[in-house]
Amino acid sequence: MKKKVLDDVSIVLAGAAGQGIQTIQHLLTHILKLKGYHVFAMKEVMSRVRGGVNSTEIRICSDRTSAYVDRMDLFLPLNPEALKRYSYRVNEHTLVLDEKKVPMSSIAKELGSDIYKNIVAVGFILGLFHIDINFVLRYVKKHFSDKPKYIKNNLLAVKKGYHIGKLYAHKLIINVKKDKKVVKELYLDGSEAVALGAIAGGCNFISSYPMSPSTGVLVAMAKHSKNFDILVEQVEDEIAAINMSLGAWYGGARGIITTSGGGFDLMTEGLSLSGMIENPLVVHIAQRSGPATGLPTRTEQGDLDLAIYAGHGEFPRIVLAPGDAEEAFYLTQRAMNLADKYQVPVLILTDQFLVDSFYNVPSLNPTKIKNKHYFVKTLKDYNRYKLTSSGISPRGLPGFGSGLVCVDSDEHDESGHITENHLVRNKMVEKRLKKLELIKNEIEPELIGNKNYKTLVVSWGSTKGVVEEALGNKKGVSFLHFKQVYPLHNKTLSYLKRAKKIVVIENNATGQFAKLLKREFGVKCESVLKYSGLPFSVEELNEKLS
Repeated sequence: MKKKVLDDVSIVLAGAAGQGIQTIQHLLTHILKLKGYHVFAMKEVMSRVRGGVNSTEIRICSDRTSAYVDRMDLFLPLNPEALKRYSYRVNEHTLVLDEKKVPMSSIAKELGSDIYKNIVAVGFILGLFHIDINFVLRYVKKHFSDKPKYIKNNLLAVKKGYHIGKLYAHKLIINVKKDKKVVKELYLDGSEAVALGAIAGGCNFISSYPMSPSTGVLVAMAKHSKNFDILVEQVEDEIAAINMSLGAWYGGARGIITTSGGGFDLMTEGLSLSGMIENPLVVHIAQRSGPATGLPTRTEQGDLDLAIYAGHGEFPRIVLAPGDAEEAFYLTQRAMNLADKYQVPVLILTDQFLVDSFYNVPSLNPTKIKNKHYFVKTLKDYNRYKLTSSGISPRGLPGFGSGLVCVDSDEHDESGHITENHLVRNKMVEKRLKKLELIKNEIEPELIGNKNYKTLVVSWGSTKGVVEEALGNKKGVSFLHFKQVYPLHNKTLSYLKRAKKIVVIENNATGQFAKLLKREFGVKCESVLKYSGLPFSVEELNEKLS
């Protein structure tokens, strides 16, 4: 490899499932973050328990990032298959950490077991960064405190790797700037961000059936359930999940469901029920590559059409799509309030890339968004579906007041009783749909860059970070990021009309968001698409946008 000075380091760890890649990632990212480095980590995982080739990319940068790069500055293949699989990303600047440079296997055998191999690698990489060895040893000791018989050899392993790493530091000169503020920042993955956002929004109920890549939210909610008095129910199937959540909201709780596209398919009848009875609902959909089982552990933005059009009949809904962990927190919190306010289903679209990636983020403020409950105390003459100018009827709760809270999946009159009167039917459909006009004023798209642009690059959800980094300061080009993807904000057209050229970036094969823009506003868009199961890299997007 050629000598290189780096202010942005990309480390790729690759090997079979069970070889300890996640242990290396955990130790490296936490130690580097505690030393003031911005860190971002994303993983590519095969859908098997053992074998195959999994990888983790860790970026250590002078500035905050949430983007994937093809470039490998340091590559650690833990088996020959990993070296073969990722050889196309190795170039003359890549430091390949193999047995010739670091005899990880030999050192591990000297210590009595091959399990120490990955800890030798941790030491090597931290040696390249000149991290204080005493700090490293203290953290490693704490990490393995629940396995006291392995502490001594793990400390020896990390020491040996560290000293070899310092010998190679002249070949990979690291000049990444540190920031003292990062030390106190949070370090979490997208799943945790969604869960914490739900809790911040007053969520006290979750009913879900495990399905990758959404299960992390269920796990995180369970982890925090005792501290925040959350009822956690792992149900028998997705139909039960949505019906239980509808019941929770009907009774006055705030619930969330977490699932992926295949699980959401089974929920569409319940989604329509939410639309008819105007019952709040929040569903987190962590997208993966479909259709059917598809690539169950890879990423894609293929479920936008599903979220917008799922269910039978016509009824309003809100679809939100965070771009990173920080947005995932605040949008999920906001979803709880929007569902309550408009009495509609709110769908939060993330994807495998977002929920499984780790980010250092500023402290999240649960009081930034004011939580508000919109239900009322009922009187004896209460009508659940009272016709109003806004389309929003006062929502009562059973037992809270003296009125009857009557709901029915059939069409109904103002009191909630079944009707087949055509005039009443018209009024009820129109009442429900009126809400869309109000919702269109909720979350405006974010313009990143100069207001005077010729080309407008548009994206939604997790492509935010890579688009922003790939564009840099390109002259005449600005970036419009959508967090509310349906219904589209009333100001959307004003942004689009100012551009001579519109380019939409999406991780799907058919340009679903571009088609939505065309349908709603009649604008002509170019599409840059990717659907291999991997996220866009900064390099490939830079090339496509040049």
